[in-house]
Amino acid sequence: MIVKIKRQSEPGSQSYWQTFDYTGPKHVTVSAVLDALNYTDDLFDIDGKPATRIRWECSCMQAMCGGCAMVINGVPALACATFVDELKGDTLVLEPLSKFPVVADLIVDRSIIYEQLTQAKAYLEQVATSDAKQRQHQYSVAKCLKCGLCLEVCPNYRPGGEFFGAVLANESYLIASQSPDPDHPIVKEYKTHFGAGCSKALSCQSVCPMKIETLSSIMKMNRK
Repeated sequence: MIVKIKRQSEPGSQSYWQTFDYTGPKHVTVSAVLDALNYTDDLFDIDGKPATRIRWECSCMQAMCGGCAMVINGVPALACATFVDELKGDTLVLEPLSKFPVVADLIVDRSIIYEQLTQAKAYLEQVATSDAKQRQHQYSVAKCLKCGLCLEVCPNYRPGGEFFGAVLANESYLIASQSPDPDHPIVKEYKTHFGAGCSKALSCQSVCPMKIETLSSIMKMNRK
């Protein structure tokens, strides 16, 4: 199998493509392919030229951390949850997420997600309240990995813009549904940084690795 990777040595440097030959089994994840390439004594590209180790990020290898989010054959996905034999063709194309600054190769800086949540006051300063009717969706929303796949695929999200994307929609619901304050500032922040900019494409929901029903969060927040 041919593995084509978009690489970048450091932040701000010129990106370039490098191709490798993977000869191992195909019923493995993309992360396993990257490990197989990196664990060789010496790494060479398809032309026989020496190559530096491919830099990518992970913490769990079980689709629980979101660190290995990247664009795989044109689709944003987690490398540890994407199996090679389920992809079309004999070429694996890997790129870093395009809506975040590249740190190196397939590693990006997603700190803007947390900065935007802080800006939107997506946190509780009082003891959370509990409503049995809300718990199932609260549990689902709390699984959000902050991986950035929803932002990568969103047609409305632009880095540095006022629209914060599906991460805020779900986090707003989680905070608003647990806050004892009916006038928690997250409601107005939701309207400004999500409600005013969402076109309901729902591409965010289709790529979410945790299958979070973002539309349900949107409906509940719109009622508020």
